[in-house]
Amino acid sequence: MSRRLKRFVRALKILFFGERRIDVAAEYEFLRREPIGSVQAAPVGSRRSINWIIPPFPFGAGGHLNIFRFVQLLEQRGFECRVVVNTGAWFGTPEEVRRKICECFMPIKAMVYLGMNDVPPAYYTIATGWQTAYLAARVQATRCRCYFVQDYEPWFYPMGSDYVLAEETYRMGLVGITDGDWLRAKLASEYGMETHSVGCSFDRRIYFPDDRNITRPRKKIFFYARPATERRAFEMGVLVLAEVKKRIEDVEIVLAGATLDQYSLPFPYTAKGVVHPDLLGALYRDCDLALVLSFTNLSLAPLELMACGVPVISNRGPNTEWLLSDACCCMVRPRIPEVTEALCRLLENDPERIALRAAGLRKAQSTSWDEEADKMASILEMLAQRQLEPGEYGAEHESFSAPGRLA
Repeated sequence: MSRRLKRFVRALKILFFGERRIDVAAEYEFLRREPIGSVQAAPVGSRRSINWIIPPFPFGAGGHLNIFRFVQLLEQRGFECRVVVNTGAWFGTPEEVRRKICECFMPIKAMVYLGMNDVPPAYYTIATGWQTAYLAARVQATRCRCYFVQDYEPWFYPMGSDYVLAEETYRMGLVGITDGDWLRAKLASEYGMETHSVGCSFDRRIYFPDDRNITRPRKKIFFYARPATERRAFEMGVLVLAEVKKRIEDVEIVLAGATLDQYSLPFPYTAKGVVHPDLLGALYRDCDLALVLSFTNLSLAPLELMACGVPVISNRGPNTEWLLSDACCCMVRPRIPEVTEALCRLLENDPERIALRAAGLRKAQSTSWDEEADKMASILEMLAQRQLEPGEYGAEHESFSAPGRLA
């Protein structure tokens, strides 16, 4: 559920049931200006400590999976990582939160801290979402302030407070480490941000092909159906699938990503809800085509699906074509007739679908998480080589010039 929708629901509860009012200042506490910690405590020698500041996480969050994956991979390369959740004990004790991370996302060694109090100094402080960027810019006991940017977050909101506050984080002087080249170029050209990019890959233990269903007569389409994530175009996908079902009656439709009990869809479907990452590979391998729509940055789904031998239909745009192309996917304009036509053509044309499957497998196999982790480690080492003075990144931003008040 989006922040705006949550606020609306809370407002209705207040109106009808007299519940506690929304505390706006508390909700935006992360905007406070006063410094966090002491410059004198900033590490000077070791270049191997990282504090990752993360937002609270729900089960199934792809962005958090990526964060914890890089935590794990950098730990394997000799970095000491800590995970700092920026909102106190919302999920139990620090050890309980760490256990949840290991169970639901990725086994990591990192200590977990709840809130910014008592967090030890680190050579690198890495923000991972726009709210956490405000905290990273205020941290004093650090040498390099970075920002792991996985998507263009202003587009998550209508034009208003959250849009503008999210956009402002790209002007804070944090060094951007972006998920892919589209974000790297966008933030550098539009905001003058220093940016370096890493790419993405897939977990080879989970995502691998199965040749049994290449030419079976009955076909299945997979669609990532998550209404709360508007950038994944749930409504457009539903309308496209309804048209496909009219044209090809025996097609099966498989939806995963969220509970859909409150929706009435115009076709029969199999709903998988939120699926644990370890089970996604088997789900994908049982499908013959996948529809993946992305109107901000790509998710991990296209590569994971292609690694399972599932041809992918995706929308054109610079936000997708930094990774996907006609050489490995079926790329179409995001218009319902064109997407429908592409799905139907591939369902009915075995040779074309099989050729696209092989191309997708080659693309997926050309990627490696180890190579991307090496890139991130090299970026961090390069930043350390500059021998930055404490506060060089972020401290000059006007939002933090006067302590003690909300920005």
